[in-house]
Amino acid sequence: MDRTATFSDAAAIPKTSEPVCPHCDGVGYYKEEVPFGHPNFGKLMACICKQQELSRRAAEKLYEISNLGPFNDKTFKNFNAAVPGVQGAYYAAQKYAARPQGWMIMFGNYGAGKTHLAAAVANELLQNHYHVLFAVVPDLLDHLRATFGPSSEVEYDERFEAIRDVQVLILDDLGTENTTAWAREKLFQIINHRYNYALSTVITSNRKPEDIDPRIFSRMSDRALCNQHIMIEAGDYRRLTMEQRYQRYPFTPASRRRMPS
Repeated sequence: MDRTATFSDAAAIPKTSEPVCPHCDGVGYYKEEVPFGHPNFGKLMACICKQQELSRRAAEKLYEISNLGPFNDKTFKNFNAAVPGVQGAYYAAQKYAARPQGWMIMFGNYGAGKTHLAAAVANELLQNHYHVLFAVVPDLLDHLRATFGPSSEVEYDERFEAIRDVQVLILDDLGTENTTAWAREKLFQIINHRYNYALSTVITSNRKPEDIDPRIFSRMSDRALCNQHIMIEAGDYRRLTMEQRYQRYPFTPASRRRMPS
């Protein structure tokens, strides 16, 4: 018998604010229709909607332990490439952000623009949906130490793996970390893993080669993987007043040249 829906019937129907995934009906997992004996028989498989959710959560966790908050405004557009000694690094960083393959190493004095360029690379990659971890090296090691605390909600192994395997890792100020045996070993393990698996990595440092762990510097020196070694010869830009910056290095679109191909 046909039945006409009443107002009370309609009110009883649950409403969803988001459409249900057509692949798994909103469950997040599914089982493949495969014969008995198949490796995936009876195995729960993550649906594409669940994979996207997990990917988003992973990206959010990486951003939480990144130090990008104070550097959200550091972009290529507001980097003053008119300062003598920085144009080569500026162009190289732009190219790397467009195609992050291999390692890019930037050396230079304090205030030469290394951190700005490294953060600009990170911000550009984030906009293009890469999973990125930007970290000042001492802060990164502090995040790892914190996982041993009683109030930590994250297991050490989970955080260490997230740092070690992130799609693009950007390490700022290598060589300024606390030189305890624990810190040296953890940092070496991270860098060595990324070296062995050729994972995209950016490193900045103001240290001399002899001040860097020889094991790490050896890997940074491998030209087969570290295809960009950049020495920024500029002075300390931070010491200039705003008036001095404007007078010496006018920051206008006209001061920019087209990035070399």
